[in-house]
Amino acid sequence: MTTDESPRWFKSSYSDNGGNCIEVAANLVVSHGVVPVRDSKNPSGPALAFDDSAWGAFIAGIKHQGV
Repeated sequence: MTTDESPRWFKSSYSDNGGNCIEVAANLVVSHGVVPVRDSKNPSGPALAFDDSAWGAFIAGIKHQGV
């Protein structure tokens, strides 16, 4: 991977297409150490960039809760 890599956005396979979705670009973890997240309804809008360890803790918390 290169440092000028573009985000490859995806939605969860659990998304029911109801419009309340987020998109994640997990491909930037190795090159940048972040996981960008954006609103799927506004792909040209802002994205939040979570540190990879914070994103991992978030996912672990969701799995623990059984969400």
